[in-house]
Amino acid sequence: MTDDLDAKLIEQGRKLFAGDWQFIWASPSIETLPPMQGLEVAFAGRSNVGKSSLINALTGRNALARTSHTPGRTQELIFFEGPQDANFRLVDMPGYGYASAPKAKIASWTSLIHNFLQGRSTLARVYVLIDARHGLKEVDQDVLNTLDKSAVSYQIVLTKADQVKPAELAQRRVDVEAALRKHPAAYPELLVTSSRTGDGMPELRAAMIKLIGERSR
Repeated sequence: MTDDLDAKLIEQGRKLFAGDWQFIWASPSIETLPPMQGLEVAFAGRSNVGKSSLINALTGRNALARTSHTPGRTQELIFFEGPQDANFRLVDMPGYGYASAPKAKIASWTSLIHNFLQGRSTLARVYVLIDARHGLKEVDQDVLNTLDKSAVSYQIVLTKADQVKPAELAQRRVDVEAALRKHPAAYPELLVTSSRTGDGMPELRAAMIKLIGERSR
């Protein structure tokens, strides 16, 4: 992309996410999902990877998505809707890989996540959040494999980049990009973010604007 196009997408992203964003729905099961309309992007990741903090940073709100220091607190698919004319939603998915939760509950969350990924035609992309301090784990690979099988486009977003030294972060990028080459549904560009500093948020917003444009053609 040219610098002019980048700047245009970033400005359009800023305007979209500066608009009115509201919580609209919480679904504990596939049967309770809201009707499909417009476009949706979902945020997946291990428990405590920072999904809610990322959504708050994206929208410039401190408490749109509920954050918690207790892993596994989000147990439903949480839907947020943007400005009315945008017809665009964000979905905060239950964190996976929380080993301390009861096995039955883990199975229920896992089933909800996988069924949602496989049966939602309005789902344009999944942003899979990976903690920059730890990189890809085996439990992440399971979700990537599900996304590959479902043919759902997804993109990796490294979170908490401010908590990693530059040299370590650079190596983490190389490692994750190498792993992604084995996954056919993965979007090749890696995004690096920090909810605390705001780094990477303009680029993530711009990526969504580009996606909206591609899907509306």
